[in-house]
Amino acid sequence: MMSLAQSNLRILPTIFLTCCIPSGLAAERHPAFGVVLQVDRAHHAIQVSSREIPGYMEAMVMDLPVRDARELDGLQSGTLIDFTLVEEKDSAYAAGIRIHQFQSTDAEPMAVRQLNLVEGLVGSGSDATKKLEIGQRVPEFSLIDQSAQSVSLSSFAGKVIGITFLYTHCPLPNYCFRLSNNFGMIRKRFAGQMGRDLILLNITFDPVHDQPEVLAQYARNGGAADVPGWYFLTGPILEVQKVCHEFGMNFWQDEGLITHALHTVILDRQGKIIANLEGNEFTAQQLGDLVDSVLRGPK
Repeated sequence: MMSLAQSNLRILPTIFLTCCIPSGLAAERHPAFGVVLQVDRAHHAIQVSSREIPGYMEAMVMDLPVRDARELDGLQSGTLIDFTLVEEKDSAYAAGIRIHQFQSTDAEPMAVRQLNLVEGLVGSGSDATKKLEIGQRVPEFSLIDQSAQSVSLSSFAGKVIGITFLYTHCPLPNYCFRLSNNFGMIRKRFAGQMGRDLILLNITFDPVHDQPEVLAQYARNGGAADVPGWYFLTGPILEVQKVCHEFGMNFWQDEGLITHALHTVILDRQGKIIANLEGNEFTAQQLGDLVDSVLRGPK
């Protein structure tokens, strides 16, 4: 892997680190939350898209040394982390790195326990669809888009692909709508690459209700109509379930609603999973920084 020192990632002028430590003062320590973009184990460093630290710095991409190499264990592109940003007089580094565990604050505790049980059962049977791991190539699938046209994964070969999941009558604004809105921000940030170099797929897990005409209206309401490279997909129930479960996207009917997980997936140009972000706690900017890192990767 290319070292972070050699990375050519372009940092936007608005997100430079603006803080410094006056001479003679002790190091400053700030709790931070970020999305890992790259891990450089050879040089004990990470590249991370950090959320804003109020009163200290704006959201930004940083290359940070990690003094305890053991803290790199389990980290990969797309890993959500909590860490401490330590800034000394002439340097800064990441310490106390912990993989962030998503826990919904919107769902009822019983629903969370039920979802955990379902997730355990989905992968337990001999005929169950196995969740794909980071680095695995995604098997071919074909679904139907909002224009009632067949769309196959293989038709996007050589392009970076973002995938998220929804059902159009989801009542929680921080769930399906937020993940779709993240894609809306991605579309604006990478407008010149949409369709040509970047593809976005929103896959419904309620295909009985979310037929093409329903998805087309949902896309129009979200300003996604006629956007090149942005598809809203449905299809036969068994095929939709298979695709969803391959990404760890589990769900079940519950009193007229659907209790479900939250996943956003990034595929590289070879169709391999680069990242599978769980939850909704990352920002659209952090997701965009991850997409940018993949777009700038090998072609």
